[in-house]
Amino acid sequence: MYDISFDDRTQELEQILNELKESVKEIDACAVVSIEGLPIAANMPDIYDDTIVAAMTSAMLTLGEKIATNLRRGSLNKVSVEGVDGQVISQAAGTNAVLTISASKEAKLGLIFMEMDKATQKIASLLG
Repeated sequence: MYDISFDDRTQELEQILNELKESVKEIDACAVVSIEGLPIAANMPDIYDDTIVAAMTSAMLTLGEKIATNLRRGSLNKVSVEGVDGQVISQAAGTNAVLTISASKEAKLGLIFMEMDKATQKIASLLG
């Protein structure tokens, strides 16, 4: 029986992130983080700290879950923050991980959402 190692999964996650950035050129950073706020895999410029991104993602999701629950909107799927220069979007990737991306303001949200859906399905399948 084939047993996948953590290093193999990390490489596969990094490949998923590479494919995501290639499919949407306006994505400048992306990461897979645990729901506890720890980085699992990242593809981002050195100006970003993956540990800080992971912690902020966790905080953002906690607030999003509270808002969705209190306004009776069901379980949280995505959280989006729009800044003057672009978007930050986090989406559940199974029960234990989250995919977070940063994209320029020129990015097409429909394309990003479609590609994030594909990536989160792969991530959820990989991480179980």
